[in-house]
Amino acid sequence: MSRAVLSIGSNMGDRVQNLQSVLDAFGASVVDVSPVYTTAPWGGIDQDDFLNAILVVDDPAVDCLGWLHRGQQLEQAAARTRTVVWGPRTLDVDVVTCDDIRSDDPELTLPHPRAHERAFVLVPWIDVEPDGVLDVGGVATPLTQLLAALPDDERTGVAATELVLQLRRRAQ
Repeated sequence: MSRAVLSIGSNMGDRVQNLQSVLDAFGASVVDVSPVYTTAPWGGIDQDDFLNAILVVDDPAVDCLGWLHRGQQLEQAAARTRTVVWGPRTLDVDVVTCDDIRSDDPELTLPHPRAHERAFVLVPWIDVEPDGVLDVGGVATPLTQLLAALPDDERTGVAATELVLQLRRRAQ
């Protein structure tokens, strides 16, 4: 079994459709999806706000690198460019955790090395896993504790929206 938590975001083009395309592509592998949040951009680059959500996916045929590669394929299909670090993007798909694996592999570091610092990851993740934990430096720490430790402006920069991503199950 391969279970992963994916953070998805978009701040260019049809942001909702960009996020929805990830759900559509992962299809039956999607176990849960958070509500959609709007988030001020991170990293000091002048750009539009992001829409962010969390997906929990599970598929015994996909390993951790498989989730990464599938996410990268979706980013490419959405014409994602990587010209500016923390710059605007049509689609961002990050593997936050996968099967409780710790890895310092430069291709896929697990858990995501900055997830514990980002309210736009923690807030929607708590929606789908209220009792969730994240390994930070070898210590399994409750998501709620990590969120509470963030600066106020980081937490208040993540706002709920009325937008809902639709999990469309195909007939088998």
